[in-house]
Amino acid sequence: MTTGSILPDDDPAQPGGPGALLPASAQAQARLFRLLADNVPALIAYYSAGEFRCRFANRQYAQTFGRDEQSIIGCTLEQVIGAQAAREIEPHIAQVLVHRTAACYERVLTAPDGSMRWIEVHLLPHIADDAGGAAQADLLGAFVLISDITRHRLAERAVRDSEERLGKFMQASAEGIVFHQDGFITDANPPVCALTGYALAELMGRKTLEFIAPDHVAQAAAVMASGQETAYESVLIDKHGERIPVEFIVRTMLRNGVSLRMTIVRDIRDRHRAEAHIHHLAHHDALTGLPNRASFMEQLTHSVRHADDTGSRLALLFVDLDHFKRINDSLGHLVGDVLLRTVAQRFTTSLRATDIVSRFGGDEFMVLLPGLAAGPAHAADAEEVAQKLLAAIGAPVHAEGRPLSVTPSIGIALYPGDGDSPEELVKHADAAMYLAKARGRANYQYFDRAMAGAAYAELVLEGQLALALERGEFELYFQPQVGALGGALVGAEALLRWNHPQRGLLTADAFIAVAEKRQLMLPIGQWVLAEAARCAGRWRNMGLVVAPVAANLSNIQFQAGGFLDAVARVLPADGLVPGMLELELTERMLMDDLPKVKERLARLKAMGVQLSVDDFGTGYSSLGHLKELPIDKLKIDRSFVHDLPGNKDSAAITCAIIQMGRSLGLTVVAEGVETEAQRAFLAAQGCHELQGMLICPPLPQHAFEAWVSARQPGGTLATAAPASPTSASPAASSPPA
Repeated sequence: MTTGSILPDDDPAQPGGPGALLPASAQAQARLFRLLADNVPALIAYYSAGEFRCRFANRQYAQTFGRDEQSIIGCTLEQVIGAQAAREIEPHIAQVLVHRTAACYERVLTAPDGSMRWIEVHLLPHIADDAGGAAQADLLGAFVLISDITRHRLAERAVRDSEERLGKFMQASAEGIVFHQDGFITDANPPVCALTGYALAELMGRKTLEFIAPDHVAQAAAVMASGQETAYESVLIDKHGERIPVEFIVRTMLRNGVSLRMTIVRDIRDRHRAEAHIHHLAHHDALTGLPNRASFMEQLTHSVRHADDTGSRLALLFVDLDHFKRINDSLGHLVGDVLLRTVAQRFTTSLRATDIVSRFGGDEFMVLLPGLAAGPAHAADAEEVAQKLLAAIGAPVHAEGRPLSVTPSIGIALYPGDGDSPEELVKHADAAMYLAKARGRANYQYFDRAMAGAAYAELVLEGQLALALERGEFELYFQPQVGALGGALVGAEALLRWNHPQRGLLTADAFIAVAEKRQLMLPIGQWVLAEAARCAGRWRNMGLVVAPVAANLSNIQFQAGGFLDAVARVLPADGLVPGMLELELTERMLMDDLPKVKERLARLKAMGVQLSVDDFGTGYSSLGHLKELPIDKLKIDRSFVHDLPGNKDSAAITCAIIQMGRSLGLTVVAEGVETEAQRAFLAAQGCHELQGMLICPPLPQHAFEAWVSARQPGGTLATAAPASPTSASPAASSPPA
């Protein structure tokens, strides 16, 4: 730099220096120069030629090297920056002093606070502007300008590190990464190449849209044009023309100083397969692979709409496998599963491709026959399919090396005609299936609106009863019997309940009449005996004092030829001992064929079974009859107890029964006790035991066990009915059967 002398040998702005002798205007100018130099965002110094001593330094320069503006004046460069640093920059000093050209370099500086700073140094030669005729102008010194570039270098390092990390990430990532600028590919990692089948050289420079499926190009182009950062699903076309579902995650970023679009390419074929599998599981039965109930109802709804739109017809077949539970219980679930899968295969091979078969649940299947012609052929087509299914399903099945036979009961509902909605169609096909059960199984029945009413409802109930045992829908509730005076637990009555799949919990009086009429009482009664014996034995093993447990007998059951053997079969129940099982008979059951009755009762007593007469006072038995029979208890009918103590007739009959029982040495039990007044009256008249809602409502097994356990060993809390969801239900408060 060629210029005049702008600085004297000493800083004119220093107090007491030569500048103090300058005119006032020059002093003001010097102060202004010092103010300017101390406030610029740079380190400024001036070194004289020769020994290269500092003649000027702004405050930042002096402080950076651990000095102040006064003490740094006159110091050599080596004294200011240190000997090692001075040696390192000698080539740059020589460039200024010898070659008289500017030098620029960077180095790392240790600041006074110990931090490391990157600095950029500019050395500018100061050459006299008046050579005085000499061949070469004099070199007066050098200006030093230093900028702190630490932040810039750190940013550069961060960018380099980021680029390095990005490069490593691209190579290590299992997901594809593509960089593109203005829609042209600038880089891609190996997973993209593997996914598309193209080498990197084949991808570079090509348009990204070339690799998008035609039906997805518009969406991809719109995202590119908008510049938005987003994620969306698309489809790639690989080198072999195959479609590959992918997810694009698009971002904008700087790379090597250039704004690029980065797209993560995620292969979602496995995700789609998993979603398809989940969808299949949600809509299909896992065992048979057939559509499940929810899926079938969707298809049925669609088919009904289609039939309405086109004027076509459809038929619904509700198919239930006869006695399937018996196979499951006797041969095991593995055999049952083989049977269900085989039946499912026979469904599919017996139907048209357009027909739909579903496993509706358990051993129930539903068949939809859409697109049937109108007119007489409508029912004929459904009947033909039903006959085909009867034959196909009824053929022997080989399961676990053994031949099995199972038959279907089929109910048919036609649309339109048998229902206005999918739900009503299913309901009526279900009802028709129960008719098939009631009419002997292994047949098909049409839903018939003409059968509506009590007779039809009874037939349906009969079919449902036939399945109830197979499906385990029956349950015993237990109502405690306590001493009339002390309130101690002295026994319990087992009361039959039916967990009806549509109507909820039913008491026995809702279905026993149908069961007796349709010859279903024998298997139901046998189940009650076995379950009561099992519970009595279980409670003895648990240490719960509940004896005896009473079970009701029907007349059909009592008169059956194998009745005594049936009772004998349940007595070996685990934990059961003589006297723990009690059978309740009605008065009317004791009046027919007295010699036979006496013989049967005697054999029951010999087995250790206690006997009681239920609903006493409503029949025609006499004192003479009772004296001849080995009876243990009399149970006063609830119709008399209900009117106590206010009704004189009921009170008189009740007192007579109590006295009769006591005179014969029988235990007298009053059932249906609901008020404290009734309890007090019965106890005062000498009744031995009480049963009713005042004591406790009928309870399911586990709730009853908890009730008993809470009252042992004292057993005196006899009138505290537990809070139970069953206690307020109509089923629980209905008269026991």
